[in-house]
Amino acid sequence: MPALATLADLEAIWRDQRAVKLDPSAKAGVEAAHAMVCAAADGDAAVYGVNTGFGKLASVKIASKDTETLQRNLILSHCCGVGEALDVPTTRLMMALKLLSLGRGASGVRWDIIDLIEGMLEKGVVPVIPSQGSVGASGDLAPLAHMAAVMIGAGEAVYEGATMPGADALAKAGLTPVVLGPKEGLALINGTQFSTACALVGLFSAWRNAASSIVTASLSTDAIMGSTAPLVDEIHTLRGHPGQINVARAMRDLMDGSEIRESHREGDTRVQDPYCIRCQPQVTGAAMDLLRFAGHTLEIEANAVTDNPLVLKEDGRIVSGGNFHAEPVAFAADQIALAVAEIGAIAQRRVALMVDPTLSHDLPPFLTPEPGLNSGLMIAEVTTAALMSENKHLANPCSTDSTPTSANQEDHVSMAAHGARRLARMNANLSYILGVELICAAQGVEFRAPLKTSAGLQDVLKTVREDIATVKQDRYMAPDLAKAGELVTNGTLVSTAKLSGFVVGEPA
Repeated sequence: MPALATLADLEAIWRDQRAVKLDPSAKAGVEAAHAMVCAAADGDAAVYGVNTGFGKLASVKIASKDTETLQRNLILSHCCGVGEALDVPTTRLMMALKLLSLGRGASGVRWDIIDLIEGMLEKGVVPVIPSQGSVGASGDLAPLAHMAAVMIGAGEAVYEGATMPGADALAKAGLTPVVLGPKEGLALINGTQFSTACALVGLFSAWRNAASSIVTASLSTDAIMGSTAPLVDEIHTLRGHPGQINVARAMRDLMDGSEIRESHREGDTRVQDPYCIRCQPQVTGAAMDLLRFAGHTLEIEANAVTDNPLVLKEDGRIVSGGNFHAEPVAFAADQIALAVAEIGAIAQRRVALMVDPTLSHDLPPFLTPEPGLNSGLMIAEVTTAALMSENKHLANPCSTDSTPTSANQEDHVSMAAHGARRLARMNANLSYILGVELICAAQGVEFRAPLKTSAGLQDVLKTVREDIATVKQDRYMAPDLAKAGELVTNGTLVSTAKLSGFVVGEPA
């Protein structure tokens, strides 16, 4: 892993679950910082977390002989997470982020700590991390403690698909637990890596959803015989927002050559399409700009040192600060949540448009050839309304919440952890909304036969029909919705439409 990881690096670690190692050039700085911590542990001056207690107990001096016990007790006492376990890919990303932070050489740990995390990632020892229990300041204490517990031979881990005691997992993988030295336990659990990993996964999923919505919106526009005039480049360059310009360009390219579009350039009595068609570049483009902004924040945070205290080697000092406060991550998570909610809100209105015969420009009610006898896609649209509403609720900010903890020592917290965790649920909801839009739009375009959509959208339609048959008569629909959602989440929709150039983190 390079000294500074890009969003593309981090997404590859998450999606491909590849082994990760730090650049060996980091070792000298790590060992120099560790030497300073060892000297402080043996000294008379109180240094927080090195020879003192923690939090409100920072005034309690700890003897040098009790250092190992202090650090082990810290890990075990902080293993207070509850709830379902974090998924394996996100846990591995969290561990990779911890490597990046420790590798900056300001945390004071031995290289042995880094070696063990690298070994766990290489051999597939994945700590079981309960997903609830962090307030996002003094770091993600509980989740990271569960990671550290496995490193000392406690806790639980997943190895070769089975959950087992951490000590057993390490032994089966040929790895040896560590005995924590001064500050090492604190360095492992202080930090924002749980919140940041969850937020990054939320970002990567949101970006794929956003790109997929460009495809579904283009197909929907043809399905209702919408105008492409609002996609003219000059409209968007006059405003200047890069996301808006990019989305309009992508939609123009996707719809270029559509016989459906050409058929109603003249004589169409409609003056303007509803906003859900006409304003897709403005809404989803703005959402993508917001995702880029959040991505910039998270890329910085992924490479940051966020534990406490920090070893300032150049100054020869160990200084307490507050880099563990995850406010930047909380803000980024809230921004991602807003983008996800709005992409879904405008997509849901396109679904509603297509099933409504008074608005869909002569498509049959609920997109069924025999309305009345068949309900068609009536309830699929209702499902999207439920998911859209749920996402609106979940999009309410988490960063504005705070509650004092640890006897008022930690009196303002970020709530970044659950702000980031909710993004997985929101993105899953959005993928289903877009999946239903895909089903409806495909059905609508087919009703325009013998006119054909563009070549690019015909490829999309062909891909859809490989998994989801045309809805001619009512049938059990849940599997179809699941398959459509998978076409969104697994990237098939984006790759079929050749939208791979939309890369999160890269300039528009």
